[in-house]
Amino acid sequence: MTTVAEQVTCAASSLAAGEPLAGTATVASNWLLVEVRGAWGRDAVVDSGLAPEIQEALGAFPGNVLLVRRPDRRGGVSIIRARSEESGGSATRQEIGAVGNLPHTDFEVGDEVAGPIVLVCAHGRRDACCARLGPPLFDALKTQLPPTQLWQASHLGGHRFAPNVVVLPYGVQLGRIPLDRAVEVVDLVKAGRIPLDLYRGRTIYAPPVQAAELTVRSLTGADGIGDLRLVAHDDDLVTFATPAGELTVRVDQRPGPLVPASCGAEPEPTVEWSTSLESSA
Repeated sequence: MTTVAEQVTCAASSLAAGEPLAGTATVASNWLLVEVRGAWGRDAVVDSGLAPEIQEALGAFPGNVLLVRRPDRRGGVSIIRARSEESGGSATRQEIGAVGNLPHTDFEVGDEVAGPIVLVCAHGRRDACCARLGPPLFDALKTQLPPTQLWQASHLGGHRFAPNVVVLPYGVQLGRIPLDRAVEVVDLVKAGRIPLDLYRGRTIYAPPVQAAELTVRSLTGADGIGDLRLVAHDDDLVTFATPAGELTVRVDQRPGPLVPASCGAEPEPTVEWSTSLESSA
């Protein structure tokens, strides 16, 4: 019988199969982060022992809800509200004293968070790769960012691309971040730039647009958060405005490799995005 230690992880399987990162980011533009210490269940909101009224308040939020924590933090409960936009976005933070105050909280208030918020997926009950690869990356970043800007997060989407990071409010999702590049990556995102070889996509775009965006950025070297603006998405054609003019990319969907979506799962079909430059203005 194969032991857990002998199993090939979903992250290792995806990497070995050559599954591309492009076009695999979560799709979300509105975010609510709620500090909940302790263990999270598989479904972070439903299975983590939160009171029904708290679950109801979180379920009513029109966007993506994540639980966050810092192992070294004890007092208070932080709530972060972020909006991801093409040019960047905004984020505010407030302290509510106790998670029981959440149903009475106005998520629209709070103090502006200056600088990027880096979320590292460490949701071990959801997937073994996030448990194994997330915390070491978080530890490697602790000296690079202030406490209000670095959090362990519940499921960010795509265990097999662990270690996974979402940078808010930008809506930049990264994957497969090597520990020896942790400082380099955080220096780039603090400067409003994207490490393109680790880039899964902007969460504000649909997957084919994410893939087209990476193609345009790779062709032009435009790695600044606000360097591109989506002009049109018409069927399989995506046009971006760049500092050098407009570029149109054709995006086609094709079958990707068979890989497990999570550790212990059976391999299943994936999707890849084939892109080619169609025209430039």
